Amino acid sequence: MACHHLGHLLNSGNKELVYKEKPGNTGLFLGKIQKYNKNKGYVTVKLNEPVGIGDTLSLENEKNLYTISELMDENFKNITETKINQTVIIGRIKGNITLGNKIYKMSSKKLNEKALTSFNKDYKKIPLKCEINVQKEKPISITITSASNLLLYKDLNLTYTSEFIPLQAKNRPIDSETIQAQFNKTNDTIYQFKNTCINLDDNLFIPKLSILNEIRRKSLKLVEDYAIKKIKRKYDNTNLYAKNNELTLENKKEKTKKIPKTSLLLNIINPKLDYTKISNIDNLYIPLKYFTLKNYKNILKPLIAKFKTYIYMPTIVKSNYKNLFFANIEDTLEKYNISGFIISNICNLKLLDNLFKSIKKEYPLITNYTFNVFNTHTVEELKNLNLTKYTISPELDKKAILDLVNSNILPSELIVYGKTPLLNMNYCLLGQTDKCYPTCSVRCQNGKTYFLSDRLNMKFRILPDNIQTVTTVFNSKTLSIMPKDFNVDSVRIDILDENIEEINAIINKVNLGNRFEGKNFTNGNLNREI
Repeated sequence: MACHHLGHLLNSGNKELVYKEKPGNTGLFLGKIQKYNKNKGYVTVKLNEPVGIGDTLSLENEKNLYTISELMDENFKNITETKINQTVIIGRIKGNITLGNKIYKMSSKKLNEKALTSFNKDYKKIPLKCEINVQKEKPISITITSASNLLLYKDLNLTYTSEFIPLQAKNRPIDSETIQAQFNKTNDTIYQFKNTCINLDDNLFIPKLSILNEIRRKSLKLVEDYAIKKIKRKYDNTNLYAKNNELTLENKKEKTKKIPKTSLLLNIINPKLDYTKISNIDNLYIPLKYFTLKNYKNILKPLIAKFKTYIYMPTIVKSNYKNLFFANIEDTLEKYNISGFIISNICNLKLLDNLFKSIKKEYPLITNYTFNVFNTHTVEELKNLNLTKYTISPELDKKAILDLVNSNILPSELIVYGKTPLLNMNYCLLGQTDKCYPTCSVRCQNGKTYFLSDRLNMKFRILPDNIQTVTTVFNSKTLSIMPKDFNVDSVRIDILDENIEEINAIINKVNLGNRFEGKNFTNGNLNREI
């Protein structure tokens, strides 16, 4: 069987957390091929897991899945069930197969059937009432109402009238039981007819039961459409900036074009670069970890003296960062003229609230993109929490960004340049573990850059953080948005591996309101409707 482990619960590094041999769903390790008859497609394997007819398998060097249709013991006697450690022969297996190849069990027919039975048994359907009218010289009709106290279906009252008019019966008239049976066939829907009233005239004939089935399907589709329409998000542009149905004084003012401030995030501080040569920015964001490292003291001091500097909090805060934070933060705030904090998750609010109470002083807080600000409701909540500014989610399209910016509820910041983080994982891809360990080669500190490569050979930059064994994976393309398209309060530039000359060129491009073009750049989701 595939290895069992405790995920992230182990105190020591878990090097089996990520399976390195194969991407995707690997399945349960079944065993290694001991014999292979290429002509007949017979594979002999000693089982590490029981298998049966109908189970699916995956082979080490094959992309396709195999369904077991022939299963035999060592004497070539057909069997349907097996046990662990039993040696069996699986037939009809052909492909790129050699001795010693690993086989994995991907699914169990027996377990699938058991799960399906359980699902059907426990599946809660929405009860409906219906009145079916099958009457002489009139089209068949059905009226559906709710049979529950569900709010969504409270006012449900729909009538569907078919085009079919029942015929006069000669010898086989339709009966109520047959009609009822056809309308009870709702297994492929989320509904069931709990109370059914059938108004049936005598001596009527319906030539095909499929006519009743079609009426059932179309009437239930009307119910489904009714429910979807009721829960559909409504967007009222005329009331976007209104509060309590009255426009605030601020929003009554004629909107003027803002000259945005420019913020610069240094994801990495390279000791070999002189960042004091950076110019034409208003705010500088420096990750928290650099304030905890003594050898960066001489680098930070001139930077903070030159720029309005904010401490950039990590996306994930575990015990290591909490300990470092409280051990260094008060000293940091005394030594340096810090202007505020960029907070990356809601727990940072509590962390900083405790700090502010301790030092009896408060600092401005700006929410990072990780707060996933998608609408004005979220912005209102952030305003209520006394936050200074929010960063717009990079997942939004152009219309959604404009809606947020035009609301004028709270100052906004838009990331207009940089590689967008795609994933923050509690795992080190270099050390191949979820925790640092004494014998690690510490490749994260050798000054080299590392990438993940996909099947199209696109390179995704990875940034390890050895303080708490977290890895950030960045997009292969660099986000570049035209700032002049958005009336934001400030724009943000995210720097990763760029040198000083490149950084200043980027700042100049952004300050002119332009973007970079080419195959290495993307405008994100601007033109994709969310």
